[in-house]
Amino acid sequence: MRQKYKKIDRRNNYMILAENFFDEDNKEKALKFFKKALEFEGDKYETIDILFNIAILYDELGLKEKAFETYNSIIKINPNEAGAYYGIAIIYDERGQKDTALKYYFKATELEPEYDRAYFYIANIYDEKGDKEKAIKYYKKVIELTPDDYIAYNNLGSIYEEIKEYDKAYYMIKESINIENDYYKSLFNMGVVLKHLGKIEEAIEYYNLSIEAYSGYPYSYLNISAIYIEEKKYNSAIKILTEGIEKNPDAGFLYYNRACCNINLGNIDIAIEDLIKAKELYPDFGYMVKTDKDLAVIRENEKYSFLLEE
Repeated sequence: MRQKYKKIDRRNNYMILAENFFDEDNKEKALKFFKKALEFEGDKYETIDILFNIAILYDELGLKEKAFETYNSIIKINPNEAGAYYGIAIIYDERGQKDTALKYYFKATELEPEYDRAYFYIANIYDEKGDKEKAIKYYKKVIELTPDDYIAYNNLGSIYEEIKEYDKAYYMIKESINIENDYYKSLFNMGVVLKHLGKIEEAIEYYNLSIEAYSGYPYSYLNISAIYIEEKKYNSAIKILTEGIEKNPDAGFLYYNRACCNINLGNIDIAIEDLIKAKELYPDFGYMVKTDKDLAVIRENEKYSFLLEE
């Protein structure tokens, strides 16, 4: 009996060490001591908790296959551990094996019907697959289970915007902002919806709020510039695009749009510099430079033929 207690004490000591290292964000040492704790006898459910910690640490350290194996070890001990199926689903999801991921997410919800994160990623996969009806269904399920999930509201609103149900999109995104008023994607999407509803100044206001929340999202700058370009306010467009480039120097489409603005203002040499940069960064450049009416002056001048080369 005394020996058994000693083993339990040693397991607990290693668990305490592991948790301390985890709190200090020393994942390697936390992993080492959680694994050491497994060498000593203990309660089955405590063993499962340790294995979950090990799986999560493997995942965070990029050791996906070891995380996968550890989640399967949990299932062997207890086939009803919803979190293990969820962990496996996440790994398949990250690998791009969406159908297999769905199978495991659904298994997690079968075992734990209120597993809101599993429903969230189910919705996300259906959205990626283009099945908007099912994506809507499962985002609604997430909101039913977690009414303050502002990302679910935003994603649902974004789907409604895609299918042109702008009033529903507005309501969902507004709810997202009411819950979390500093989430840049909700602020951005509100700008998109307001533009569709013809509320141009309000759209610009929300795009600017999105930039204030997170300046590293280049599409906010792009969409403001698109409004100015539609209104032929090319200097205003250039100004916002330049701000965007300063914050997002690898966003090729910002250079491209700034080049188009400068071409419309007759600043060809300045535009060429941006087109050279856009060609380097922007995957769609080859198609755009051959079809965009704003670039006719480039296509018609042999001096710039190098921009048309693949």
